Amino acid sequence: MTSATHSTLFPQVPDSADAVLDGLDPEQREVATALQGPVCVLAGAGTGKTRAITHRIAYGVRAGIIQPTSVLAVTFTNRAAGEMRGRLRQLGAGGVQARTFHSAALRQLQYFWPKAVGGDLPRLLERKVQLVAEAAARCNIRLDRNELRDVTSEIEWAKVTQTVPADYPAVVAKSQRDAPRDPAEISQVYAMYEQLKRDRTVIDFEDVLLLTVGILQDRHDIADHVRRQYQHFVVDEYQDVSPLQQRLLDLWLGDRDNLCVVGDASQTIYSFTGATPDHLLNFRTRHPRATVVKLVRDYRSTPQVVHLANGLLGQARGRAAEHRLELVSQRERGSEPAYTEYADEPAEAEGTARRIRDLIAAGVPAGEIAVLYRVNSQSEVYEQALADAGVPYQLRGAERFFERAEVREAGVALRGAARAGGNDSLLDDAQGLPAEVRAVLSTKGGRSEPPAGSGAVRDRWESLAALVRLAEDFERARPGATLSDLVAELDERAAAQHAPTVQGVTLASLHSAKGLEWDAVFLVGLTEGMMPITYAKTDEQIEEERRLLYVGVTRARLHLSLSWSLARSPGGRAGRRPSRFLNGLRPGSAAPGSRSAAGGSGGIERPVAARRKRRGPALCRVCGRTLTDAGEMKLMRCDDCPSDMDEALYERLRDWRAVRAQEISQPAYCVFTDKTLMAIAEAVPGSEGELAVIPGVGARKLGRFGGSVLDICAGGDGMEESAEADEEV
Repeated sequence: MTSATHSTLFPQVPDSADAVLDGLDPEQREVATALQGPVCVLAGAGTGKTRAITHRIAYGVRAGIIQPTSVLAVTFTNRAAGEMRGRLRQLGAGGVQARTFHSAALRQLQYFWPKAVGGDLPRLLERKVQLVAEAAARCNIRLDRNELRDVTSEIEWAKVTQTVPADYPAVVAKSQRDAPRDPAEISQVYAMYEQLKRDRTVIDFEDVLLLTVGILQDRHDIADHVRRQYQHFVVDEYQDVSPLQQRLLDLWLGDRDNLCVVGDASQTIYSFTGATPDHLLNFRTRHPRATVVKLVRDYRSTPQVVHLANGLLGQARGRAAEHRLELVSQRERGSEPAYTEYADEPAEAEGTARRIRDLIAAGVPAGEIAVLYRVNSQSEVYEQALADAGVPYQLRGAERFFERAEVREAGVALRGAARAGGNDSLLDDAQGLPAEVRAVLSTKGGRSEPPAGSGAVRDRWESLAALVRLAEDFERARPGATLSDLVAELDERAAAQHAPTVQGVTLASLHSAKGLEWDAVFLVGLTEGMMPITYAKTDEQIEEERRLLYVGVTRARLHLSLSWSLARSPGGRAGRRPSRFLNGLRPGSAAPGSRSAAGGSGGIERPVAARRKRRGPALCRVCGRTLTDAGEMKLMRCDDCPSDMDEALYERLRDWRAVRAQEISQPAYCVFTDKTLMAIAEAVPGSEGELAVIPGVGARKLGRFGGSVLDICAGGDGMEESAEADEEV
């Protein structure tokens, strides 16, 4: 290992307090040297807030102004707390406590419980779902698995907002919150849940905060003990603090004011969990002497990305918008954000996959690319498109579509109905494949109208609705297809997407992307009804949706692509509109409030595939029928039309592909999909030019595998060419 590499992996500890300040910009340095009294750091996305606050703590420790054991730094995830501890050690400030709110409170509760209450601390309930289920049963209220998750989340929200069971219905009505069930029923379940916990001497994670608050309020001697221990407090992501967490923080502080908070009201996207930016926005009112520092130098994104982010917030309304930060990029100029309008969702997914493949071919690592969407049910079409394009991917914060419990259950029900055939009474009145699927899914809780609000029930509905849409597309592509045909198609898709996960493109919801960043980000599905989401009704909810899109935009370092589709499926009515949040920002759109704000798309890039589609549909080369299925269009014939494929050649290609996939440690579809191999076996290309025009080959795969494929088509085994290609790589 070279000395340069060693210093990168294990940075040298600064040799003095002043050396800790080296490399900080003027605003970061101001944060680092403001060690007394209240400090409020308003830090925009990508401005180095963690760097600023860790250097602040380290500078205070190294200068002898702060004792490391007197500092308590709190944040919201174990990952963030671990990162903070690691940075502090590298700066020579070990011994500082960096924890989540829950971790810090639990540590204090375990220590003081014997003295404050006596005996052992009640057992901590790891998962409250089972106890909530029992509480509901005792109230004679039936909850399915997804309703149970939503009611459990609602109880958590009530506790962090310090709402007792009796007050819950009134608080929900006042806050215009969409409750997953009748608020009176949830109030009953909530009260019974609390009773069961008392009977069994158990506590949950919210109780950890509540009980710590109670002890610190009632026992002044214990509160004094904690305050002697901790003299300095730092709170990261302060815009996400709940009322209960703020109450605990106030008790830790007492009448002192050595508090540094860091946050950005424009990144408040978790209000549904009880988070509120009010504490950040009111900080200067509560602490008139506070030092306020704004971090606006963006080190993450190019000027073009930052310009879009600023423009997005420039249209915002409300308190958070009044305190928005105008970011200034510190990077060199890059490419302009790409706005692309597609004819339909499959075209959008396929176009996105092509662009990703081009980026990878240009040298962008797959792990530095992300596709971000509003809801997890949108992932399926992108999973399929990336698999078809041979691009490895990984999902973050959600199961793969075909691994979701509701999708697996639906698959079992559809297989059972397909086996029963005409003997299934469910299908007696169903006309057409989509109607049959709806009839079967109705037994699994599927319904035509979406449930109110968000949560597990909504997620389940979205997944089942996606299966119905898939059935509609399948029937359109294959008129007369049976339920058995659809089940076979689902099995094939599931098999392709269950390939071993490798380092690849990240697929994630916008919420789960918070705190992350990539070189290239694709924001997809940006239509009205999805962004903002259809159940965002109030002005506050709409503005939170805008902030969610802002978070998505600011995840991109170099490349940013925004896209939407005019119809859900090929041939469908093109009635969709791009998100209102893009009005005045995307080329050819009018600013919000103008008469043409919702219309027009001049200057928007339309992919080549869409232009080709307008010149005429793809036709089967055997029967002349219009093709809409991507796999059929690869073959340029219907699946059920006679094939002139060389079966022996196809088998040789499959055998070769299996060997190559093993050699490069990737799934077989990353070499070529089955459809592409079939197309090759039908065309039997004799030159690179003939091979290159086959859909699914492309320039990258032509260069990597073309020689082997042509050798196999000419009667060879392709293995010698493979070895040569590996040597070149």
